[in-house]
Amino acid sequence: MEELSPTAKALLALELIQDSPGITGDRLGLKLGVTDRAARRYVGILREAGIPIESTPGRYGGYRVGRGFRLPPLMFSTAEALGLMMAALEGHHRASDPEDPAGSALDKIIRVLPKPVAEPAESMRRIITPRQAAEGTYPDPETTAALVQACTAGRRLRIGYRRGDRDPVTMDVDPWAVSVRHGLWYLLCWSHTKDAQRVLRVDRVTTTELLADTFAPPEDLDPVTAIQDHFGQGWRYAVEVVIDAPLAEIALARNLGRLEPIDETHTRIIGSTDDPDWYAYRLASLNVTYSVIEPPELRQALSVLGLRILKAAEG
Repeated sequence: MEELSPTAKALLALELIQDSPGITGDRLGLKLGVTDRAARRYVGILREAGIPIESTPGRYGGYRVGRGFRLPPLMFSTAEALGLMMAALEGHHRASDPEDPAGSALDKIIRVLPKPVAEPAESMRRIITPRQAAEGTYPDPETTAALVQACTAGRRLRIGYRRGDRDPVTMDVDPWAVSVRHGLWYLLCWSHTKDAQRVLRVDRVTTTELLADTFAPPEDLDPVTAIQDHFGQGWRYAVEVVIDAPLAEIALARNLGRLEPIDETHTRIIGSTDDPDWYAYRLASLNVTYSVIEPPELRQALSVLGLRILKAAEG
């Protein structure tokens, strides 16, 4: 490597530190083909250029790039670039829009790719039609970032929240976690305004204000389970159904409620619904026998659905 200039060796040192966080000075020098002292000199050049190279002293210490550093252009193979493009377009409905943050990020990646890789990636971006979703369901990136940062810092927030067509309301909340379910972003929080646990749509959060109060989330908090369970609770009709099958054999949509084992051969569904007809239709799709304990409105809805099915079977 003697033919490389000091600048080239410094850039190579940066690549090695990025690829092997915690690399020791001795190993860095070996990879560069220089002494440990010379390797430290190249690290110094990187630091003078404003690149935050952190070092940990001691026997097991080494170099790593500090947080917040903007990486130089990344090198992808054609397969990696196309795979990234496919994942972005499939997972983010507006990744093909250069005005969207995800689309802007893809633009930057494509610009730094070699031409043989960039051209097929850009072609794929043009011909793929992203899946459509309801307008307005994408959360604002800055709002989402503010919620996540408040969760991490354990800081209370004052938020504006839009409820359908009604005017936004102001709520003071302890943001516990942000999670994604079926393509929608949700905030799991404790609402001091309602004095209750709430699951809020992130795309409906209109404003965020960081407050001085701090909090600690419940120690046994499972955000994904808590958000899923929320969709089966708090509706108009309380539901209890006994299924003639063990818990392990039941595949139940989370929005129908919570499953509780009764014994080795029976399981209970505890949930709620505003629409007994919809709930009856979902129950009818279960490939097991069951008994509705409550509400009577659900039993009536099942009777109507059953008669309709029998009539269709009779022709």
